[in-house]
Amino acid sequence: MTNPHKGRTGLDRVLRATRHSLEGLKTAYLGEQAFRQEVWLAAVLLPLGLWLGRTWAETALLLGSVLLVLIVELLNSGIEAAIDRVSLELHELSKRAKDLASAAVFLSLVLCAGVWLSALWRAALGG
Repeated sequence: MTNPHKGRTGLDRVLRATRHSLEGLKTAYLGEQAFRQEVWLAAVLLPLGLWLGRTWAETALLLGSVLLVLIVELLNSGIEAAIDRVSLELHELSKRAKDLASAAVFLSLVLCAGVWLSALWRAALGG
C-alpha cells in the first residue's frame, strides 16, 4: 500500500518538510514547558559554548550536547503525544514507553552537564 502523503519530490518536498519541522518546533515551544525551558537554556549556552570552546572539537561537543537535549526532548514529547492519542487510560505499556522516553531526556541532560562541567573545570584551571 502506497502512502499518498509521500509523493512529494525535489524542492517541493524540502520546502514542505521544512515547514512541518518549523511547525513542530513552534508546537513544542508553545505546548511543552520542559522544551521551552531547555530552549531558553540553549539560548544562553550556545553563544557561551562558542566563546568557551578552545578547539573546533570542544566547541562541537559543547554545542552538540545542548542540541542533543532539545532533540531528545522533542522525541520524548512526540512519544507522549502518540501514547496519549491512543488512550489516556492508565496502562503498563504506556507508562513504560513514557518512562523510557523520560529516561532518555535525563541521560541527555547528564551528558550535557558532564560536557559543560568538564569544559568549565578546564577553563577554571586556566588550561
